[in-house]
Amino acid sequence: MFDYGHFRFDSKQECLDTAIRYWNPDKTLFWQKAGIDLVIGRREGYCLYDMDGRRLIDLHLNGGTFNFGHRHPELVETLKGALDYFDIGNHWFPSVARAALSEALIKATPGMKYAVFGAGGAEAVDIAIKSARYATKRRKIVSIIKGYHGHGGLSVATGDERFSKIFLADQPETFLHVPFNDVDAMERALKSGDIAAVIMETIPATYGFPMPKEGYLAACKTLCEKYGAMYIADEVQTGLMRCGALWGWQTYGIQPDIMVTAKGLSGGLYPISACLVNERAGGWLNEDGAAHISTSGGAELGCVVGHKVMEILQRPEVIANVHAVSAFFRDSMAEMMRRHGDIFSGVRQRGVILGLEFNHPEGAVFVSRALYEHGVWAIFSSLDKRVLQWKPGVLLSHDMCEEIMDRFDAAMPRARQLLREAGR
Repeated sequence: MFDYGHFRFDSKQECLDTAIRYWNPDKTLFWQKAGIDLVIGRREGYCLYDMDGRRLIDLHLNGGTFNFGHRHPELVETLKGALDYFDIGNHWFPSVARAALSEALIKATPGMKYAVFGAGGAEAVDIAIKSARYATKRRKIVSIIKGYHGHGGLSVATGDERFSKIFLADQPETFLHVPFNDVDAMERALKSGDIAAVIMETIPATYGFPMPKEGYLAACKTLCEKYGAMYIADEVQTGLMRCGALWGWQTYGIQPDIMVTAKGLSGGLYPISACLVNERAGGWLNEDGAAHISTSGGAELGCVVGHKVMEILQRPEVIANVHAVSAFFRDSMAEMMRRHGDIFSGVRQRGVILGLEFNHPEGAVFVSRALYEHGVWAIFSSLDKRVLQWKPGVLLSHDMCEEIMDRFDAAMPRARQLLREAGR
């Protein structure tokens, strides 16, 4: 039973039936057919507890939203304290909370001049595209094939056709797509001279974290400069210390014109996103600051939490822990590949971002289920089901890291069984 004041469900099945009837039938049924009957109840730290009480270690983190874990005590206290004074606020007026978070973001991000807030990543990407169009007086946007930048009015057209065509939102003449890691294809797209911006996840998450080839991102930035386009770094999943530095692009030695952050900036407690722009891209803020309006963008409660997130991330002990966790999983996954190389074929890693490759077309789907049955929740990549997204949190303890790998090891025989049963 789940009883929380205003709503009560006597069983998990009652909740699932209600979700199918009133919320999202396809998504709910998809997970049930995949053997994932999760309805999240209590959550604490890096653990989720099913409505029936079963414990799961969370390595999905909802795309990095729970970078610090669930309901991090320091962030919970920050939000509770903020509720004594703040609410969403009024976007028309200066705010101490928005001013403070803007300052923290800009001072931590070389090359940027202003922070523009949204309520989610897609809105921040929309702001980024509009800012690039303002600065260049051009309309076209280049992104990668099988990319993903959210589901907003502009952002959805930058992503894979799975997300755009269903809503008739694909715009092939305005939003061009090129293969990842192909510098020549990028130049062919840019040399037309009418491209406003290239938008790039530093490591494409929904595509399964394929790593940029040596020099690829730098070459894309150089081509943007050559042909007068702006470079937008989408750091929604690679930022906030997940690559081993505050922003993933810093680890590749590039300087974007515009940057987007979201998910983890919220601390998993209050939605907020930000588009950071350099002076040129932010020129519209001096011409007409109300050209973009978002009632909930930069909600003051979210700004208070986001400010604390930025402060925690820059603590020396947190930075050291990120490097320790990264090294642990690098070494541990190498050992797991030696033990389970018949199905486990590769690791894509930068910091605490890992994509685990399995040598079957949908191998990660079956591994995800096997891990779920063994107390670990990690999701497969939507656009490459060979790859399991493995996203340890930045505050993971050594003991929990060891427990995770013990459970991974124990789950592999079940993964093989599921693959055999599927005829793989």
